[in-house]
Amino acid sequence: QVQLVESGGGLVQAGGSLRLSCAASVRTFRRFAMGWFRQAPGKEREFVAAISGSGGSTNYAASVKGRFTISRDNAKNTVYLQMNSLKPEDSAVYYCAAGGIVTVQPKEYDYWGQGTQVTVSS
Repeated sequence: QVQLVESGGGLVQAGGSLRLSCAASVRTFRRFAMGWFRQAPGKEREFVAAISGSGGSTNYAASVKGRFTISRDNAKNTVYLQMNSLKPEDSAVYYCAAGGIVTVQPKEYDYWGQGTQVTVSS
């Protein structure tokens, strides 16, 4: 069983930055691809970014490419999402997820965190 705990969400003005963290309670953390997803009220959960177990491969949604950066520290069992130039439309609950491959499909991820709220004011 893998437990994921997100942190770092909050309220920020448009143009600001936040860094989300997701800590995993598993010894084989480096074996998991990690993803970040988000869900706004009334909308489906959408892919944001993903990273391979080694950190050598990443993928981003077009809407965040160039503004967000996903990274991981396997020694700390933690994945990060650095979010810059935030926009009001980035407001959502952000979830991290662990799975076998880097993919945009939520169903391919086996484990999910509880989420952290990000609110961007205009």
